[in-house]
Amino acid sequence: MKLGVKCLLTFALSVLISACIKQKNDALLLATFTENDVEVSIRLEANTDGNHFLLATFIPPNGHHLYSKDIPLTGVEGLGRPTLLELSANSQMRSLGGLLECVPSEIPDFEPMELLVYPAGIVTLSLPVQLPPGNEWVDETVKVTYMSCSGNGCKAPVVGKLIPIRVPGAGMSIMGDENE
Repeated sequence: MKLGVKCLLTFALSVLISACIKQKNDALLLATFTENDVEVSIRLEANTDGNHFLLATFIPPNGHHLYSKDIPLTGVEGLGRPTLLELSANSQMRSLGGLLECVPSEIPDFEPMELLVYPAGIVTLSLPVQLPPGNEWVDETVKVTYMSCSGNGCKAPVVGKLIPIRVPGAGMSIMGDENE
């Protein structure tokens, strides 16, 4: 029993680490934008096993934190908004698992205690995906949600912002030539 739990924990840790490490040779920048002083970049990465991950990196202003992916969409008691990366309803990509976070959320030192936060700084979320079928580039849309706060106040939330991206079909390399 202990060996099974240890193997499961080792696997979970390896997935978390792979979600946090940039694989420059197999990364494709899909979109960048800044809204409410938070810089966001969306990338597609492939690991050595050929699995694909859609990643969103959120860079809030110095001293600002973001809220956990696990809080409700409307926050806790109306406070905060989750940090999310989601496929749109009509996406040709398919999610192959839950959203992973690069840093664990923490219980805040203020009320409500259920309003989980990430430590101040950069947060990267990773979503394992299956690419659309085919050998062509596909226009897609992803949604991002976030809200950054500091001890001096909060920025307005960004909820369900639609971001247009272009992804390769499953039959292509993610580093393939977009003009093919």
